Amino acid sequence: MSEVRILRSVLDRWKSAVDAHDPDRVASCFTEDAIFQGLHPYTAGRAGVAAYYAAQPLGLTATYDIRETRRLADDLVLGYLEVEFGFTDRPALTVNLGVLLRRIDDDWLIGHYQVSKLP
Repeated sequence: MSEVRILRSVLDRWKSAVDAHDPDRVASCFTEDAIFQGLHPYTAGRAGVAAYYAAQPLGLTATYDIRETRRLADDLVLGYLEVEFGFTDRPALTVNLGVLLRRIDDDWLIGHYQVSKLP
């Protein structure tokens, strides 16, 4: 499977869960020990990811565009994306997102997630 297809398989699940405001389903896209850096202090693990997304406003949506990919090993894929988070009550926020996906058994999951704001 190509790096882009691997990324889309995970990020489409992530986007669907974000758009549905389903924090537990968002967290299920991550490894048990994932390092997660949103726009707030970092957290590690699925519980922290779920708490982060539970605190996001209802109506939050995510639209992503894959900019770069690298296959670092058979079971590791790096992705660099541009993501637009939409809100119901304020302008959209565009960020850069770096993710490291790890294959565990037959599934790909996010092991590292780091957001940075565009200038």
